[in-house]
Amino acid sequence: MNRLLGAALAAVMAGALSASGGAAAAADGAIAGVDVSNWTGEVDWSTVVSGGGKFAFVQATEGVDYRNPRFDAQYDGAAAAGLARGAYHFAQPHESDGATQAAFFLLNGGAWRSDGWTLPGVLDLEDNPYKDRNGKNSCYGLSPADMVTWIKGFTGRYLQETGRRAIIYTTVSWWRTCTGDSAAFRANPLWLARWGADPGELPKGWKRHTFWQSAEKGTLPGGQNSFNGAQDELDDLANPPAEITVAGAARDRRHYTVTVSNTGPHPVTRIKVSGRAYGGQRVVAAPGCSFSGTAVRCEIAELRRGQKATLTFTTRPRSAKGTVGLRFEVGSVRLTLSAS
Repeated sequence: MNRLLGAALAAVMAGALSASGGAAAAADGAIAGVDVSNWTGEVDWSTVVSGGGKFAFVQATEGVDYRNPRFDAQYDGAAAAGLARGAYHFAQPHESDGATQAAFFLLNGGAWRSDGWTLPGVLDLEDNPYKDRNGKNSCYGLSPADMVTWIKGFTGRYLQETGRRAIIYTTVSWWRTCTGDSAAFRANPLWLARWGADPGELPKGWKRHTFWQSAEKGTLPGGQNSFNGAQDELDDLANPPAEITVAGAARDRRHYTVTVSNTGPHPVTRIKVSGRAYGGQRVVAAPGCSFSGTAVRCEIAELRRGQKATLTFTTRPRSAKGTVGLRFEVGSVRLTLSAS
């Protein structure tokens, strides 16, 4: 889906997939969507909506020096039409490391927004279309091990900056040849490119695809795609629930810690932590919390994405023997800390 191909997208992908274009926008009952770039030109998003489209991917960047000049109009136009939309980056792995290209993507349209409409960013990995210019092979001159390292650099930086796992767009052929069929990215949603009547087999590591590009052109503007799921699942991909991780430790029979981390993409406010001592002991200290006897209650005002808060508790056991501890509830999470 690179910038210089326009129709060249067809040439590159057809070579990798040996499949014909022109398929319908999506299989019967599937949720249809499109992908567009500068070469698509001005998009009449009303025709996408009237044609049943529910989402769109828009090229934002390529390598380290190209930004789609139509990106803002296409990206904002998709949102204005009521479509879920996401941005994609066409990788040029020989130009820089993956983290550097992720940073360029994030600064030029690829940053995820917590607005309920924005899909995770996409890393577009496919055959090198510039072989005649750069003298590199289909894998941009990288070995499978180096390519896996490059992809880890990109996806790791994207996850660090957004809290979302980047979608990976690729073909089975390219993935096998250029990554050695790596299974290291199974946590990343897969956007499978295979032009034809069905998605067929998947690269190693993925049990299902999330998106499928079935044709370079068809009844909707741009590339023809479908989402492998129901509408509420597509909504959740754009607007995932808050995610809190809870961990703790009993340092000894009297001292305990609980760490609450925001591991999701959204800020979380007013996180309630309640605990109760057991084993014949009572709470005697809990900075920032209220406590009485065996019970303790805390509230964390806010955790921004990636932040964590550690709470400390001190108890006074009645006896020097036996198992003691604290049981905590944080939302639906249950945590028991014990010491003997």
